[in-house]
Amino acid sequence: MDLNEVAIFVKVVQVGSFHQAAKLLDMPNSTVSAKVSALEKRLGVTLLHRTTRKLQVTQAGQAFYARSLHAIQELQGAEEEVTSNQGEPQGTLRLTAPTALGSSLLPEVISLCMKKHPKIHIELIFADRMVDLITEGVDLAIRAGELSDSSLVAKKLGVGYFAPFASAAYLKAHGAPTHPKELREHTCLQFAPLGKEKWELVNKAKSKVTVPMPGKLIADDLNVIKDLVLSGEGIALLPTFICESETKRSKVVRILPEWRSDVRPISFVYPPQKFVNPKLKAFIEIATDILKERLKDNEI
Repeated sequence: MDLNEVAIFVKVVQVGSFHQAAKLLDMPNSTVSAKVSALEKRLGVTLLHRTTRKLQVTQAGQAFYARSLHAIQELQGAEEEVTSNQGEPQGTLRLTAPTALGSSLLPEVISLCMKKHPKIHIELIFADRMVDLITEGVDLAIRAGELSDSSLVAKKLGVGYFAPFASAAYLKAHGAPTHPKELREHTCLQFAPLGKEKWELVNKAKSKVTVPMPGKLIADDLNVIKDLVLSGEGIALLPTFICESETKRSKVVRILPEWRSDVRPISFVYPPQKFVNPKLKAFIEIATDILKERLKDNEI
């Protein structure tokens, strides 16, 4: 039995592509194809039907995949159990996060992690889509909001919310609103996922108010919205954690301080494993202390 053949076949089925499997396994496409073909020849059955458009797993392939996946997970668990408390954390750690969230929260963590563990190499994937951690070979994600995939492990770090911000120059020129309904008299810069037609705000007394938006400027990039606020172009709802530095330097001002969007949890998410590998364990330990401190002030 060639366990490499089995492991490669499992990866191909997991990601649904010879090319993607080769990329994740860091080997040529031809090697991946040859290994799967050799496995089929040894077993005497067709495991995969290959076409130019898609990959179809045969009935025999599905049965073999299910048993093989369990066996490989057991082997990985055994290896992780032996190595989890031994040696220096090392290897490539692939992380993903939404662009604004990751660029605000991760630089400090990564800097400290690389200083403490120089043998860990970090690959960052900033994406505002939902990255499939297993098929794309990602070790850890930071996600905001309620998590729907119950097959993943989630570790809550804190909470975040959006609040109205403006530059001092804008407020000097146009004045500051004293109630959310007065926002209609101002230039509001809208982040599309929060709503193109209205803003919904709540205060600490749980009173809610809906503010219709004229849609003068709408963008789906938080960093663009933030830059426009800094340029004095208007008022925007921004996550409080991405405005920390600018608020301390008085470049932006949080207005209507009693009002905010709904609170959303922020969590680490990673694929389930019996024993967390050393590089992931080291990163989580460093990041948890830093991020819980940064996010705790957002809790209400």
